[in-house]
Formats: sequence, structure tokens, C-alpha cells
Amino acid sequence: MDKINIGIIGAGGVAQFVHLPIISKLESANLYAIAEVNKSRLKIAGEKYSSALQFNDYSEMLADENVNAVIIATPTSTHKEIALKSLKAKKDILIEKPVALNYSEAKGISAAAKKYNRIVMVGMNMRFRPDAMLLRSIINSKELGDLFYIKCGWLQKKSSNQKWFLDKKQSGGGVVADLGIVILDLALWMLGDDNIKSVSVQKYNHYLTQVEDSAIGFIRLGTGKVINFEVSWNLYSDVDRFNLVVHGTDGSAYLNPFRVYKKTESEPIDYSLNKSQNVQNLFKKSYENELKHFISAVRERGNVISTTAEAATRMKLLETIYKSAAHGKEINF
Repeated sequence: MDKINIGIIGAGGVAQFVHLPIISKLESANLYAIAEVNKSRLKIAGEKYSSALQFNDYSEMLADENVNAVIIATPTSTHKEIALKSLKAKKDILIEKPVALNYSEAKGISAAAKKYNRIVMVGMNMRFRPDAMLLRSIINSKELGDLFYIKCGWLQKKSSNQKWFLDKKQSGGGVVADLGIVILDLALWMLGDDNIKSVSVQKYNHYLTQVEDSAIGFIRLGTGKVINFEVSWNLYSDVDRFNLVVHGTDGSAYLNPFRVYKKTESEPIDYSLNKSQNVQNLFKKSYENELKHFISAVRERGNVISTTAEAATRMKLLETIYKSAAHGKEINF
């Protein structure tokens, strides 16, 4: 393949601000088609990216043999159906997070990927931030020793103002499904450990009725490691961003901004980067790296970072979080 022909299903916020502009500029990909049920939204996207074919019905896009891969950027409740149809049509797919509404749907997508022998990647762009990739490399080199504790959080305004976003039947949940699953995926990826033992979470519905707007939790892993997290669309914060702190036996590291401290017999050594980091550039770069990785995997038929198997585990964690919050106690995974 010279260029991978990409079809984007869903022309909402994440497609308009991320996928469409990035894909249209990549040398390795061709923005071949856009599918969107909302005619007005499709028209706006079509006028801006006039070389791409336009479809109101994504099934018609999937019938086009020239489409090599699709990006699913639609409401969560539609992910399973679109993913299964895409796989049956022999398309490789990138699905925006969360992969599906629940653990059962996630397992169904994972099984279909194996059945049709297609590449399926789940959009966890935080893994592709340059600072996160650097930290993962430092962790893997054992510079911080053995990790035992991660504290993380994400406080920001709602990621979308669309109605479906606050409808639990369509979104699968509130701030935990929006921000929590991403920050916890990043924490588990840093630990390199999916051996979750138990979950204890308190969630709050201070400003919303159907879904939670804040949550605080504690996750125990069977290896003795722990994760403490907080996510909210409403808690006051001086800055609108996530934070993650990794503690190991030989040092600690921080993300956003990036800092690394290694213990020595005398004074701790500071490995922090001196130059200031532009948060917006890191955000954009994370999506560029993610899309380049996906396209490379499609081209070379290689493995992807952020697999459907991992995504299924994250959905099981999400269900356990909500179960713990509903029963007001620690729940075994």
C-alpha cells in the first residue's frame, strides 16, 4: 500500500478537532471518506475536506472496497454495532474510548477481531504523549526501581456538550467513563500490570442526575501495588489538566509537567527537563503519534499499542468501579 485509505465514521468534536485535520495532513494516509448521520455536520466537514467522499449511511462507506481502515468516533452506544460491521467488511479499525458500553460488548469486539483477523486498536492517546512514552521507557529501564504506588487524577470541564454524553444508556457513564478510564489506563500501562485485586470507589452526582460528575477511588493489585485516583468535571483546580505521580523503590516521577527524581545515598538526583512544555502541543502530538502508529500497524500488519484485550479489562474495571460506588464498599475484581 502506498497510502492507507481512511474512512472516518462520526464527524463530532473529536473528529473535527483531531482525526480529520491530522489524517488530512499525514503522508502515509489518505482521508478517503467521511460518514455522518447528521446532514448539517456532514456538510460542514465535507466542505472543509472536499476531496473526501461523503456518506450519511456508514454501511455504504464500508461497502467501498477502497477503504482500508476506519476510525469510529461516534457515541459509545454505537461502537459495538459499527465495529462488528466494519470487521465483517474486512476493515481494520481504530475505536475511540471507551471501546464499548460494557465488558460484554468489549469482549464481543475482541472476539470478532480474531475471527476476521483484523487489526483493532482502541484510542488511548495518553499513552502516545511524548512525556508519557519517555516515562514508560525510564520505568522499563528500572531507573525508579520496583513501582508500588501511583497517584493520579484529572480535573477538567466536560469533554463534550452533546446530549448523548450525559445519557448513561448512550455513554455508559459520566466522568469515570470519560476521564477515569483514560487516566487509569495510563496508570496500569505504567505499572505494566493488569492483575487487579479489588476496587473501592465513592462517586458523586452533585450537578448531574444520570451520570456522576466526580469520583474518588483506590485500586489494589494482586502484586501489592496500589493506585489512588480522583476525577471530576466540577472540582475546583487552578489548572485544567491531569496529573500522575509514580513512586518506585529507587525514585519518583511526575507527568504534566514531567519531572524525575532518583534516590541516592546523599542528595536525590533531579532528571527533570529544563524547557517548558506546551500542554496543547503534547495533546496534539499524542493524537498524531497514535494515528501514525495505527496506520503503520495497518500497513505492516503489526501489533498495536492499546489492544482490545486491554480495553476489555478496562471495561471490567469500569463496571467494578460503578459496582463499588453503588454498594458503598470494596469490591473484588
